[in-house]
Amino acid sequence: MIFGFFIFRKYSMKYYFSLQLRMLNRQLTDFGLHPVAGYFLLVLIYAGLSVYLFSKTEFAAYIYLVIAISFVMKLSETGRNGFMKTCFNAYDYYKIRMIENLLMALPFTFFLLFNLAFLTAASLMIISGILVIFNSKSALNFAIPTPFLKRPFEFNIGFRNTFYVIFFAYFITVMAVIAGNFNLGIFTLILILFVCMTYYAEMENEFYVWIFSLSPNRFLIHKIQTAILFSTLLCLPVFTGLSVFFPGNIGVLAGFQCLGYLYLITVVLAKYADFPNKINLPQVLVIAFSISFPPLLIGVIPFFYLKSVQKLNEILR
Repeated sequence: MIFGFFIFRKYSMKYYFSLQLRMLNRQLTDFGLHPVAGYFLLVLIYAGLSVYLFSKTEFAAYIYLVIAISFVMKLSETGRNGFMKTCFNAYDYYKIRMIENLLMALPFTFFLLFNLAFLTAASLMIISGILVIFNSKSALNFAIPTPFLKRPFEFNIGFRNTFYVIFFAYFITVMAVIAGNFNLGIFTLILILFVCMTYYAEMENEFYVWIFSLSPNRFLIHKIQTAILFSTLLCLPVFTGLSVFFPGNIGVLAGFQCLGYLYLITVVLAKYADFPNKINLPQVLVIAFSISFPPLLIGVIPFFYLKSVQKLNEILR
């Protein structure tokens, strides 16, 4: 009987990780990618962004550490871990949490070691291990206040999930001013705008679109105005600080801010271009190409706008 218990425990954990892999493969397939191609693309994107970050700033290791921890913290979601506790005993639960956290941190650790950031790599592994005992709710037993109204759920939900990234960006802005590194300050502005774009990956129920009782054109304008207004609010400390301490670069700063608005508008329109389905691979590729060649936005924005109007006409009648 005892032997049977250990066999069950061993294979239940094996089944758990097998199920997680299967779910990830299904997500890649639904996204329009063969799992093998999806993993290969993820590795290329990860490597490319990592190399780019370390080539742009001397603070890359610290920024990398915060990014890695933010990914590990996603595994501490309360509902997810509460369900796991009902399926596994305490020993297996913490063992699974430890394996998941370390696996999530491993790619970041390897790249830190590759760049000779040994202390930061060790810190990442230690922090990942410590986070095993925390759930997001146990760390924060209160609703994080936001500077937004109740209507834009994207920003309310998104900010509560990424507030530490926003405040870290503000900290890096201060470091950029102290070091006299304007490029690092621009990076933080881009980071905040990118985080704002990720807020629109969350799809709402069709009912929450229908209740607006607006025409598709007015609905999209409302969404775009909300995105610009609240992204501006988050960017304001960075934009103001860089304007004051680097007055000669205000034109460059304004250019990046305006370009960020255009990409934010693109993402908002892409969200509703195939609504209620999530943003798919072709849309992501179009956005990615437009990032590498901004003039493409001249055609991309009207294209997504017309697709969005067509989809929303089925709901907003």
